[in-house]
Amino acid sequence: MTMEFDSTLSAFPYDVQVDTAAGTQTTLARYSDKVLLVVNVASKCGLTPQYAQLEQLQRSYGDRGLQVLGFPCDQFGGQEPGTSEEIAAFCSATYGITFPVLSKIEVNGPDRHPLYSALTVVEDAVGEAGDIEWNFEKFLVAPGGSLIRRFRPRTQPDDAVIVDALEGLLPS
Repeated sequence: MTMEFDSTLSAFPYDVQVDTAAGTQTTLARYSDKVLLVVNVASKCGLTPQYAQLEQLQRSYGDRGLQVLGFPCDQFGGQEPGTSEEIAAFCSATYGITFPVLSKIEVNGPDRHPLYSALTVVEDAVGEAGDIEWNFEKFLVAPGGSLIRRFRPRTQPDDAVIVDALEGLLPS
């Protein structure tokens, strides 16, 4: 199966500043050699059970170079109301999350985080770019950041289209 990726984004913005859940600033540069699955997440959403599938992907493929990154967002129905500490506690206690869940950001609108300003130019499978539709929109990024694929919220993390794309980017 041939995987098509969006080349609209010239490169993933590894140098953009992000805040960890602990409140320290960092960049995503340390992940430049990894396959990334970047997801805007929420704790009180009908799609929240996707956390379990995201964690399973991290556990299954982490040793081969996958890094799931969660970015909590409260822009969709107030479904991520907690503090960073509360979000981290929820993720750990409820889903045993081991991948980084960073600090809360905005993914749409005038205060959109620069990471999502870059990602939202990427088109989905039907050729639509633009605003994030809802919680749990996913972006698969190749090592080095030149190839990116977008998956809308209702596409489950363990869906064959994501797993096949992921497998195509990871070493055997």
